Amino acid sequence: MPARPLIDLHAHSTASDGTLGPAELVRAAADAGLDVVAITDHDTTAGWAAAVDALPAGLGLVRGAELSCRWQGAQPALPLHLLAYLFDPEHPELVAELARVRRAREARGERIVELLRADGIDVSWPEIMAAADGGTVGRPHIAAALIRTGLVATTTEAFGPQWLGQRYRLPKEDIDVFRAVALVRAAGGVPVFAHPRASRRGRIVPDSLIAELAAAGLAGLEADHEDHTPAEAAHVRGLAADLGLLVTGSSDFHGSHKTVRLGAHTTAPEAYERIVAASSGVTGVASG
Repeated sequence: MPARPLIDLHAHSTASDGTLGPAELVRAAADAGLDVVAITDHDTTAGWAAAVDALPAGLGLVRGAELSCRWQGAQPALPLHLLAYLFDPEHPELVAELARVRRAREARGERIVELLRADGIDVSWPEIMAAADGGTVGRPHIAAALIRTGLVATTTEAFGPQWLGQRYRLPKEDIDVFRAVALVRAAGGVPVFAHPRASRRGRIVPDSLIAELAAAGLAGLEADHEDHTPAEAAHVRGLAADLGLLVTGSSDFHGSHKTVRLGAHTTAPEAYERIVAASSGVTGVASG
């Protein structure tokens, strides 16, 4: 009986806040024994072409993005992430919205650096931008700058309360989650809610919101994830079954920014096939 394919549908490159370039990412995925990997950088498709060009023989590539979203039904508004797979990267409204979010991320990052510098912390915005190398700028890039100063030892420490987790944390402008689902669907893509029950990340949305999103076009939920406890993952799987949503599992790989490895959690082939069948944006899955 042939082995079931290993499918990891959530990984980041230097096009956002990962530490491997897109070409390095797909080679690392092949080396890790994956059969399919998704490139899902934050609010950008900038890594797609390089990943396709470098795709090793036998590895499938799902082109996607992780969208920064917000639900206005809580006070303060609650941030959440939406994985979008196989959408048309030239869909005008989606392109415009992603560009707006990237500009907002950059403005927020520069303001955080100003706050750090005002407190005598020697971090440089031009150096942070240079390190991002054209990728979507996020707090992990500032965390890396703090590590370089020697003030913190790890990304986890940099995201602690006295640093980027609270004291130097600023809100950013995200996409309304219902609008994001509609835009992804309009662009022929398949929207999946990323790590929806990960309470260790902060506040979580109620199941009633996920039910509303399912009615609005949400296709699936990411259940098996490093930040879900076994109980949280089981809750997500049960909710998906109740709502008729597909279930994914993935590493949320960021390279050396996180300790999780590619393929640490994977997606069942049946769920992957549902994603491919539901998409009409980019032409299926690129493979070497």
